[in-house]
Amino acid sequence: MSVYPTLRYQDPEAAIALLRDAFGFTVAAAHRDDAGAVQHAELVQGGGAVMIGPRREGDRFATGRAVIYVAVDEVDAHHDRAVAAGAEVIMGLTDQDYGSREYAAVDGEDNVWSFGTHRPDTTAGSQAP
Repeated sequence: MSVYPTLRYQDPEAAIALLRDAFGFTVAAAHRDDAGAVQHAELVQGGGAVMIGPRREGDRFATGRAVIYVAVDEVDAHHDRAVAAGAEVIMGLTDQDYGSREYAAVDGEDNVWSFGTHRPDTTAGSQAP
């Protein structure tokens, strides 16, 4: 199984720009309606992806505020890129007691994006504790 977070935004174009320019995501797909408005977009980084779309009134799939963690190889350089692109950093570079080095930034719709060196062990599969 693979997990792909999906977020809804009032302004999907602004979200795409931030994820691309500040956080280093690549736009893999952007599906637009006849007026050119984003209806569904897929952004990738490393082996992961996030999907975004517009927030609509009454949407059963609408998301609230989210916290997303993204593992990156060079977190200091990633942080510097985000800062240079104008991202609002809410937690500066921090060495965690569990061995990760990370920072966090917020997007224009109050979602928290945390980037760090910790990579969860995904080899455990579906084994229950």
